[in-house]
Formats: sequence, structure tokens, C-alpha cells
Amino acid sequence: MRRVLRLLGLVALCALALQLALVLRVGLMRFVDPQSTTFQRSEILRLARERGEVPWLQQWRDYEHIADTLKRAVIASEDAGFADHGGIDWEAVERAWERNQRAEQLAQARNARLAPGRAARPARIVGGSTITQQLAKNLLLSPERSFLRKGEEFVLTLALEALLDKRRILELYLNHAEWGEGVFGAQAAARHYFRTDADRLSPMQAARLAVMLPAPKRFEKRPGSAYVSGRAATIVARMPAVELPS
Repeated sequence: MRRVLRLLGLVALCALALQLALVLRVGLMRFVDPQSTTFQRSEILRLARERGEVPWLQQWRDYEHIADTLKRAVIASEDAGFADHGGIDWEAVERAWERNQRAEQLAQARNARLAPGRAARPARIVGGSTITQQLAKNLLLSPERSFLRKGEEFVLTLALEALLDKRRILELYLNHAEWGEGVFGAQAAARHYFRTDADRLSPMQAARLAVMLPAPKRFEKRPGSAYVSGRAATIVARMPAVELPS
């Protein structure tokens, strides 16, 4: 029994040490621009394995050199309460949970009506993650989905909010967000899709980039689709009301 308790104690200490190391890395980000994220490194390995090469576009841009249009568009599209919440928008989480429950029920009913032999389609799951949560996940965590990883995400989200200001969080997010296969950060996205720089994006260009964020690999195939255009117009209408971190 003592050996079991010692083993459990060691496991707990290792888990605590890992969390402290991650929090220390977050603290360093107040002063140091991270060169890559855990998600980006996993993408590099995937591209190298599947293609034998790594097509890559990324160039850091300081907060002042990213257009306010893009900042407003991303907040309007991804996290309207960014300036006010403490990292986790519990109302958004609750709304996402309710939508996912309804989607699961509809998927079950739809699949029950399928003819024998036809493959069932899973429910379409939506997330309620804030910009800070997305940054925590992409910066430091693995892409797997589990309750343990979600718990780590919450811890790192709170650490980001405690140790960094909103301006720095948004700067990190915009420089490491994925906008297509091998396309990371606002500058790379602006050059790739519009042949301009990140500080010169028009409201509509910025809104189109914001629309792509939930599924960049899907939308990069049809960046001018009717859905992207319509959703972008909605975001442009919301942008004037967005409060930017100072």
C-alpha cells in the first residue's frame, strides 16, 4: 500500500511539475516571441511525412503592424466578449454544449433512418472556446481530445490571462493562427490571399480571413465561396462595435 501511495505521489508531483513548467513558459511570453507552437510543430511533422517537404509561410508582426481591421474582425467572429471575460466565456460554453446536444440528437435520429449498409454521419460539433483558450491549446498542448487535455487548457488559459495582458494575447494569437496548410500568422495570410501586408488589410479582406479561422484547410480551397462572402459581410457590420485592447 505504501508503494502504491508513493507511486501516486510521484505521478502527482510530475503532473504538478509539468504544469509549473508550462506556466513558466507562459510567463516568458511577456518578453519573448515564441518561434513556433506545439500545433505548428505537429503540422511540420505531418507535412514532412505525407509530402516529403514542408511548405511554410510565417513572419512575425508586432501588434502595431497588424491592421485594426483584422483585430476587430477576428474578435467579432471568434470571441465577441474578448475584452471582458477572464479567459473562459462560460455562457458561450453553455450555449455550445446545448447546441451539441441538439446536434447529437438530430444525428442519432437521422442515422436511425438510414438504409442498411449506409455509413452513419457523426454530429457536427461546435466549440465555445475563447481566443485565449485557442491560443493556450495551439501554443503548448497536443491536439488530442480528452478531459485531461481540456483541464490543462483551462489551467493555461487562466495563466495566460493572469500573466499577459489582452493586447499581448491577441498579438500572439494573430501571429500563430492557422490560415491554411502551412500558412500561419496574419502577415503570411495577408500575403498569401491578398498580396498585401498585415497592416494594410481592408475591412472586407480582414473579415474574409476571420471567417476562415474555424476551418482554414477547408476554406482555403474556396476562399471566395458564397458562404465566406456572406459571413464576411456580417462580420464587417459587427466590427465598429468591437472594443480593442489598448
